Amino acid sequence: MFSAVARIFRTPDLRKKIGFTLAIIAIFRLGSFIPAPFVKFDNVQSCLAANSGSAGSLYDLVNLFSGGALLKLSIFALGIMPYITASIIVQLLRVVIPHFDNLYKEGQSGQARLTQYTRYLTIALGVLQSTTLITVARSGALFGSSNSAASCSDLISNDAWYAILLMVITMTAGTGVIMWMGELITERGIGNGMSLLIFTSIAARFPNSLGSIATQKGWEILVGVIAIGVLIMVAVIFVEQSQRRIPVQYAKRMVGRRTYGGNNTYIPIKVNMAGVVPVIFASSLLYLPALVAQFNQPGAGKVAAPWVSWIQSYLTRGDNPLYMALYFLLIVGFTYFYVAITFNPDEVADNMKKYGGFIPGIRAGRPTAEYLDYVLTRVTLPGSIYLGLIALVPLIALALVNADQNFPFGGTSILIMVGVGLETVKQIDSQLQQRHYEGLLR
Repeated sequence: MFSAVARIFRTPDLRKKIGFTLAIIAIFRLGSFIPAPFVKFDNVQSCLAANSGSAGSLYDLVNLFSGGALLKLSIFALGIMPYITASIIVQLLRVVIPHFDNLYKEGQSGQARLTQYTRYLTIALGVLQSTTLITVARSGALFGSSNSAASCSDLISNDAWYAILLMVITMTAGTGVIMWMGELITERGIGNGMSLLIFTSIAARFPNSLGSIATQKGWEILVGVIAIGVLIMVAVIFVEQSQRRIPVQYAKRMVGRRTYGGNNTYIPIKVNMAGVVPVIFASSLLYLPALVAQFNQPGAGKVAAPWVSWIQSYLTRGDNPLYMALYFLLIVGFTYFYVAITFNPDEVADNMKKYGGFIPGIRAGRPTAEYLDYVLTRVTLPGSIYLGLIALVPLIALALVNADQNFPFGGTSILIMVGVGLETVKQIDSQLQQRHYEGLLR
């Protein structure tokens, strides 16, 4: 293992790519600590310290993807979340708008157009989300309506229109810079840039989360949490690598004087084809009722409406059984929905038929599409249940030991870290094999 790592740094090209990636990551983390203009840094820090053990914030998911920069109101406060949202929207629009689907099928030129649309939509979402964040910060509700600290209602030093405009421009520009840095890593570094920035944001919160557990619960609980985390990580790696391989044979065909085909291959159908997207969908959907209730809080001396009280009782904190049940069911439903969008059995069957491929024992064309749909439906069931259980780990920890809702080993954090880590290691391994005929993995 150590000799393989040494080969990485002895390879000049690979050493430059890793160094460039680490330099961009360092700049990304630095921007997470630089406050935006007209932000009262001392008040923000005191509010962060006062809310370090709280759970159930509406902004936990965005704060997770920004590496804690959201609640610091930094220039990179929005993190990579606008780009993730824009990418998902553009992908979903392929089903609704035929023009987007045609662009996707055009190949590299069409996908370049889709990437450009994603960039434009990212900037638009950056403007929208930064305006919302500043509005919430001005209203004093950023750290929760239950917080009574006076400093948490006084986070902006200047309420003039030009100050607000400058803050919106700064945070939106920060989103554009993050998007640019991610694309630089993809082109000149190692691995997928956007994924690595998300990985960095999540990993940056681990020391603080583990330190909080050690301070509040003791070192014995910390050791138990790390042991459970290792077991969860092993289980996630096992499931993420699991796939159903459907054998495919290609008939021989003559093109001119050359013979093509006649080889055997397979279609890999992963147990978790949807990745972490269903968890993001479910989290965002469950945040909407709490967000509506937050903006319908009664004034001083007034009683909240019954529906507001019901939402605050059952759909705000993750330790409620109803919240957990809805969260699990939404993840299962969104997993089937997203897999149905991203994997089209009819299209795969048509491509196989076009190039003379067939599944042994299955007729080409419509029977092949039906068989693929049959396999996909049954493989997705354990994958969706697995996603739901992994996402419930931090909520169960919150209910049992009153842990932070951003429990380090579980939910979106562990899924993204394991997925990005495996993909990056595979890329390093493939580049080592090209140069040394021996990779990083054995």
